[in-house]
Amino acid sequence: MPDTPSTLVRYSPLVELTRIRFLEFLREPEAVFWTFVFPILLATGLGIAFRSRPAEVVKVAVVAGQPRSEPLLAAVKADSLLDVALMSEQEASEALRLGTIALAVLPTGPTAVEYRYDDARPESRNAKLLVDRAVQRGAGAYNPVAATESYISEPGSRYVDFVLPGLLAMNLMGSGIWGIGFTIVDARRKKLLKRLAATPMRRSHFLLSYLAMRLALMVIEVAVIGAFGRFVFGVPMRGPVWVFLLVTLMGTLAFGAMGLLIASRAKTVEGASGMMNLVMLPMWVASGVFFAASRFPDVVQPFVQALPLTAVVDALRLNMLQGAGLSGVIGELAILGAWLLFSFGLALRLFRWK
Repeated sequence: MPDTPSTLVRYSPLVELTRIRFLEFLREPEAVFWTFVFPILLATGLGIAFRSRPAEVVKVAVVAGQPRSEPLLAAVKADSLLDVALMSEQEASEALRLGTIALAVLPTGPTAVEYRYDDARPESRNAKLLVDRAVQRGAGAYNPVAATESYISEPGSRYVDFVLPGLLAMNLMGSGIWGIGFTIVDARRKKLLKRLAATPMRRSHFLLSYLAMRLALMVIEVAVIGAFGRFVFGVPMRGPVWVFLLVTLMGTLAFGAMGLLIASRAKTVEGASGMMNLVMLPMWVASGVFFAASRFPDVVQPFVQALPLTAVVDALRLNMLQGAGLSGVIGELAILGAWLLFSFGLALRLFRWK
């Protein structure tokens, strides 16, 4: 009986190879953990650590034994953001050395004070501003312009909103490069690829099956992590969802192609691991997952902006937090497309079964 269309699809080399990739993935508990569980645990920890909370009280000291120590103590205590203690000069110096206080105030004359603090500590610089304001008000200074303070915490401006797109992008990179690269190298090490070389399938079918598997897993990854951020921390999705999906799709393909390229010739897991770390380490450091990539000097910005992880992180933040559509992320998509074509084309050319 001739093969029906459904039978041809069922036994297509690409379809069967993709199905095998899924089975291999599901049989590795470690891969499932690092793909789905780890990013959620990391997002939970960072979201709790950097949650919105009241302003922190800064610990400072007023040096005792001076004529104006008591009035200064009263003036500084008037600020609710300052936790003030009266200490001897030796105790204050020791507390500064140990970091248990941010600043010490020493009266040096009838109308003069000395602030002792470590200018390299941000909390000490903040304490100096708060203490000086309290001291000046205690001496009779006034504000010529009335000012009030209003504290806000809006979705999109919090650290968890900033870091979740970075974690999602980092997870796509790790799953694509590590997940694909290690599987191929391990199969080559076990001489399983030599058996596949004797089958009628094409080399392109074999490589494309990994990308197809990654695309299907990407849908689950993005759904799980995105839903977690949305419903647990209220991370916004202000841009078109289809643009968000397009960015994750391009990122998945680009990183998967890089994994194929790394594994195209590697014969040992140790060798592949070294190349993967060499490729991913600059992106972990420079691509702005946990802090803005703009912090790096201007001279290295062209290199930083050309990294695929930077493109995915920036595009996801533009889409999720700023509501950018396709035109707003077209540059990042072009970078990912270039990495995809270059990596997959070179992998297809260099790949060896043994």
